Parts: sequence; structure tokens; C-alpha cells
Amino acid sequence: MSSNSLLLRSRDARGVVTLTMNRPDAFNSLSEALIAALHAEFEALGGDDSVRAVVLAGAGKAFCAGHDLKEMRAEPALGYYERLFADCARMMLAVQRAPVPVIARVHGIATAAGCQLVAMCDLAVAAETARFAVSGVNLGLFCSTPSVALSRNVGRKAAFEMLVTGGFIGAAEAREKGLVNRVVAADRLDAEIESLVAAIAAKPRVAIALGKRLFYRQLEAGIEAAYAEAGRTMACNMMEPTALEGVQAFIDKRSPDWPK
Repeated sequence: MSSNSLLLRSRDARGVVTLTMNRPDAFNSLSEALIAALHAEFEALGGDDSVRAVVLAGAGKAFCAGHDLKEMRAEPALGYYERLFADCARMMLAVQRAPVPVIARVHGIATAAGCQLVAMCDLAVAAETARFAVSGVNLGLFCSTPSVALSRNVGRKAAFEMLVTGGFIGAAEAREKGLVNRVVAADRLDAEIESLVAAIAAKPRVAIALGKRLFYRQLEAGIEAAYAEAGRTMACNMMEPTALEGVQAFIDKRSPDWPK
């Protein structure tokens, strides 16, 4: 395990990386330093072909309580806020651009930019005790940047209700709305994540990486452009040795011998 104190990093033999936000006394709020550390880690993933998946977790009682409001309030200047939110957006996009699935491990509250972070992860598994909110409006600050991710995960009316009321929703409701994939008892959280990771790690990395890039590109395109892009991506994927072996193995009725 390695650590820069703000962000703990561990990796198992399969290439599954766990990043743990480590500001438990501040509910893992996103300070400038933590945003930079997360950004650096996710950027580095793009150059490491041995990584298969990433689990994003939080130390202590919370997953992430959003931006560090004390730090934000200490420098009330427009230029500072513009830079801060631009840096945070770049970090959030780095999560999406990572070539492997990123799974949020949500054991406690995820509020404001913390809820945004859950929404930006490709997958999310929550404990029954987890709670979610985009609560900035309670402080007179509409969660504008979290709304970008939230509205791409849950229905428009559900997202807008969360944004204008600032109210919490429980894990079960978050699953119903599409914000998380699975909800389990707190003592089963790691086991449930392991089952998801194992399913991902068993698949060819090149196919996952191609598919993830396409998945987000096509979401932002019109349907005709999406189908055209998807067709090109599948054609490229079919030329990869992994896909050729997988198809041949299906034809031969045997298990595939994935290229290393």
C-alpha cells in the first residue's frame, strides 16, 4: 500500500486498485490537495495497462461530503472559485476517461460533490446505511456542477427534485433512481464489490477499455451518430486478438485462451 496521506492506494495481484480518500475528520471533503491527488491517480491509470479496475472508497464514517467549505470560504474571490471548480471538473472527467471501470464503494454519506463523484464513477455499490444528497441549496449554493453528473444518472425530474430540495435519499431510493447499482448490508459491502470486480477482471481488458470509451461518447451524441460511432468501435474491437479468440472459442465450444 502506498499513501500520500490524503489518498491511500493499494493494489492486488489481479491489478485491482483501491483508492481511499483519507480525510476522515473532515468527512473526506474535497480539498484542493485531495482533488489534485485524485486527478493525478486517475490520469496515471491511462498509462498502466496492467490495471483492471479501480475501487474508490472513503475512510471513516463518510464516503465524501463534497467540497471543503472551510477552505472555499477562506478565499472568496471569483478567480479562485472558477479555478477550483475547473480543477474539480477535470478530476471528475479523469474518472470517466480512465480506461477501466471505476466502482464507488459507498458506506456512508455522499453529499454535493461527493454525490457527484458517485455519479461520475462507472458503477456504485452502497451499504444500506449510505445516504445521498446534493444539499448545496440549503446553504444558498445550487449544486450546479454536481447537477451535470446527477442528471446523467437519474431522471430529470428526480435529479431536479434532489437539487432544489437538498433533501437526503437512502440507498434503496438511490438504487431505484439509478444512482447506484447494488445495495447490500454494510457487512456485505466488500463481498459484493468483490463479486463485481471478479466479473470485470475475468473479461479482456482491451474490450472493456474500448467499450467504456464508446459508452460515454455515444451517450452525448444523437442516436444516428451514436450508432455510427458504435459500429466503428465494434469493427475495431473485432480486429483485436482477444475478440477473434473469443469468437473462435465460442465456435469451437471451448473456453477462450485470452492473449496476454
